[in-house]
Amino acid sequence: MKIEKRWIVSFIVISVVATAGLFWQPSPDTPEVLSQFGKTDQINAADVAWMLTASCLVLLMTPGLSFFYGGMVGKKNVISTMLQSFICLGVVTLIWIVVGFSLAFGEPLGFYIDGQFYSVIGNPLSFPFFDHVGVLPNLKMASSIPFLLFALFQMKFAIITPAIITGSFAERVRFISYLLFICLFTLLIYAPLCHSVWHPNGILGTYFGVKDFAGGTVVHMSAGFAALAGALVLGKRKNSSHIPTNIPFVLLGTGMLWFGWFGFNAGSTLAANGTAALAFATTTTASAAAMLTWIFFERLNGRKVSALGACVGAVVGLVAITPAAGYVTIPQSIFFGFITAIVSNKVLNAKIMKKIDDTLDVFACHGIGGIMGMILTAIFAQGENASLLHGGWGVFSHHMMALVLVSVFTFVGSLILFKVTNVFIPLRVSEEAEQQGLDLSQHDESLDPHKAEPVGILNLIHEKP
Repeated sequence: MKIEKRWIVSFIVISVVATAGLFWQPSPDTPEVLSQFGKTDQINAADVAWMLTASCLVLLMTPGLSFFYGGMVGKKNVISTMLQSFICLGVVTLIWIVVGFSLAFGEPLGFYIDGQFYSVIGNPLSFPFFDHVGVLPNLKMASSIPFLLFALFQMKFAIITPAIITGSFAERVRFISYLLFICLFTLLIYAPLCHSVWHPNGILGTYFGVKDFAGGTVVHMSAGFAALAGALVLGKRKNSSHIPTNIPFVLLGTGMLWFGWFGFNAGSTLAANGTAALAFATTTTASAAAMLTWIFFERLNGRKVSALGACVGAVVGLVAITPAAGYVTIPQSIFFGFITAIVSNKVLNAKIMKKIDDTLDVFACHGIGGIMGMILTAIFAQGENASLLHGGWGVFSHHMMALVLVSVFTFVGSLILFKVTNVFIPLRVSEEAEQQGLDLSQHDESLDPHKAEPVGILNLIHEKP
């Protein structure tokens, strides 16, 4: 069998990274470098224990998302859809360690506005291969836990973001093209946006005052607009009507996402404290409210109550509360879930969205959910001059300006990346492969074991005498 050059290049890349890691010599911690870090006695054991747990919870969300998406697609594309989420655990992990964390949280690169320095990206040479990312705290970013733990926690956010995008072009994307896209997206969209919002010098977090407690902007808006761009670039499927294969998979995935989201939101305090407990509570109440609102609103519009609708509603509520989880009260979080479920449902069923083949309605759920969460946070966030209702007219206006900037940056940027990817490797599978289903055409696997060719050790099992 002839091996395509694109796979040879892929293997060379992983070989170079692995070999570089073998011979990489960590830089010594000079006094100048150590001045950025605390001492070991500043580490809070309770914070470390909670953040280790939270990191595990967030990691669980990506397999949860694979079940959530996998159950929604047609029978011929379940495995491929699940793998597109799952593979991010490998791809983004290595990118994050080699250079991604440096771009997101490295030495700030930017410019001055009125004498104040604001940054848009980190220096890629700050923490290559996790140099200087050790067991001591970083006083600027995580003062009570090892800097290494902070980096790993943030890595889980970077992993799930491109995985969310996959739902928009499920059942028609070429796997190797998708791998190239998520590499470009992580480096050129996610990392700069993450830096701009969450780095102490980031322009969106400091100059614009964006309040994004756990990733409504960084994760869900970026994924939602990238998903919209992907659906537009790849076009409609040949057969866009399908029956979800496995609703129990969707229910299982929703449960895993809901469970993992406690680490996503409550873990974003970076400490075991009262704010973490508040974020934990607002997370589950917003999701509960959105789930019930979704199914009741569906019934009011003449549609039957469905398990799929309940699951989608629950996830929409989780998305909506994410940017505000530690900034609003529990009663307010109920309203977050309620109003976002209605808006998201209306967008999902809008005529214009029916013309766009966003396979699993990623933009309507994550994009709109992130937008609503950002707007509601700017209105309701607690604290003096923290939001519109607390006298923060300037904060609100800056928030809305940032919303427009993030929307344009993530949509146009992703559109360009999809086009660039398509130049090197066609994004869309052939019509024949699409008809056959991606499970077989891309991976030689199938839910029906009699259709797939034996792979690896299975060759021995199926070998004819």
